[in-house]
Amino acid sequence: MSKIKAYYESDVKPRLTEQFDYKNQMQVPKLDKVVFNMGLGEAIQNIKILDSAVEELTLISGQKPMITRAKKSIAAFKLREGVPIGCTVTLRRSRMYDFFDKLVNVALPRVRDFRGISPKGFDGHGNYTMGIKEQIIFAEIEYDKVDKIKGLNITCVTTAQTDDEGRALLKLMGMPFKN
Repeated sequence: MSKIKAYYESDVKPRLTEQFDYKNQMQVPKLDKVVFNMGLGEAIQNIKILDSAVEELTLISGQKPMITRAKKSIAAFKLREGVPIGCTVTLRRSRMYDFFDKLVNVALPRVRDFRGISPKGFDGHGNYTMGIKEQIIFAEIEYDKVDKIKGLNITCVTTAQTDDEGRALLKLMGMPFKN
């Protein structure tokens, strides 16, 4: 069992039960999955960008990404239906906890002028999404081998019913929110 999973079981679960007065252990919110998404609009002209994005997401997540394709054609963007335009990865169980630990303790503190992440990224159901402007904050990415700085979205999906429960869960697990 990873140390962050053990920390969740020993410290976070009892605190959340006390804070929100849950009657049943199954009501206590937990981290369900972590989803990365890298949308690459310029992959329409240059397909090699997509290959490097897949390689980088594999290094970051430890799992091979799935290539996402355009759902419909948009003439203004010179986009046709079915053209590859991004990649996505979903992490669950032990890989999810290992990545969450790495994100909170290693990657986010490497962001330049970091003062915490915005608490406004909740969707109304306790799930949190944040955007990262540079993939180079992750230690696995070698700066010299990066051809282009790419951003990515990271979504932490929880079993919480409300944003307050989700915020409390992520804050107790170490997510550095701004005050």
